[in-house]
Amino acid sequence: MSLGRILGVVALVVGVALLVTGYNASESAVDQLSETFLGRYTDETVWYLIGGIASAIGGLLLLIMGGKR
Repeated sequence: MSLGRILGVVALVVGVALLVTGYNASESAVDQLSETFLGRYTDETVWYLIGGIASAIGGLLLLIMGGKR
């Protein structure tokens, strides 16, 4: 397995972990109140979700294209 594919797997796992953390944070009482009164989630939750999506997409791209020479 090439280094690009290994990095892709690691980035994909980190991305999924960040997405799960962001989803769990969005279900917390503080975020529910923030969404109810302000119409948006807290900044921390948004950054978890954005980072998770970016890392998962980057990991998938590395996993798909990382092994080609």
